[in-house]
Amino acid sequence: MNDQGGKTNTGHHRLPIIAALVIGIGLMLAPVAFQMFSRAPLGGDMIDDFGPYMSTEQVELFRGYLVTVDEANAESLALQADLVAAGAITADDDAALVAVKQLNGSWAGINSDMTDLIDRMENNIGNYEAVAALPKFDLFPWFFLLPGLIIATLSASILWAQRSEGQPRRRLWALLAVGIAVLLAPAMFQMFSRAPQGRDMIDDFRPMMTRERVQNVQGYFITMGAAEGQLRTQALQLAEDAGISAEELPAINEFSSEWPTIVVEFNPMVATMSDNVDNFAAVDALPPFNLFPWFFVVPGVLVAGLAAFSLRRRPDEHDVTTSESTMTDTQGDIS
Repeated sequence: MNDQGGKTNTGHHRLPIIAALVIGIGLMLAPVAFQMFSRAPLGGDMIDDFGPYMSTEQVELFRGYLVTVDEANAESLALQADLVAAGAITADDDAALVAVKQLNGSWAGINSDMTDLIDRMENNIGNYEAVAALPKFDLFPWFFLLPGLIIATLSASILWAQRSEGQPRRRLWALLAVGIAVLLAPAMFQMFSRAPQGRDMIDDFRPMMTRERVQNVQGYFITMGAAEGQLRTQALQLAEDAGISAEELPAINEFSSEWPTIVVEFNPMVATMSDNVDNFAAVDALPPFNLFPWFFVVPGVLVAGLAAFSLRRRPDEHDVTTSESTMTDTQGDIS
């Protein structure tokens, strides 16, 4: 009976290390379960691609371009009324300045949608900077795999050593240190403040990072470009013929003058949105950013606590248990 009691005592003492082993294996498997090796690098690409546009200066530049188009659109409506009054065109002539009329009819929606995109960018500049300050997304899977591998390896070696030498205290101290390191990792990388900002950015960008939304934006520039061309080549000539000087149409002239720059500035941003729709979906499929710190804190606390609990056992406890068991066996043999 004493021998069985000794085995039970030793078995109970192995349970904390077995639990640590399971936690280590769980950390190792987390990147696979969440497909981090494929998704995290895509998130890194997205963060890098949006970098040139996530600044107050760039956002204000975009806003200024929308104001330019808005003023030209309003001026074009007044010009058409003047052209009708001068008899240059008729009010019911749908073929006259059709591209300009298309812009007039759709501008309210275009302006609202584009303003929403720019507002979302501006509102998330700080969030973007916080996420960009985190370690590279490509490294995220390894932040789970490597600590998990170390914890699992240490735990397995402790369990093996317990079979023969009792409590391998140096390895238990090492396991405790690794648990504390995992626990402190979120604080080192300021994850508790930065990760929730990443969640907010993902939530705010979700409506704009869809294939349909990007295609709509691409269509807006086709509409604006066609209207600009018709204003420049037809409307201004009709105005001149009607005795309206170019100086009386400053907004339209500014629109035509700025249009090449507007295209050069906006097109790469829209292309970046298009190129990153799938990348965004990959990041959005990861666990919410605000949970990431806890993926380190909880295992770190558990592993450190399990190692500390095992260290509380007296170094000679195993030897005492073994000695008592041996003495009992010897007495039994003599009897």
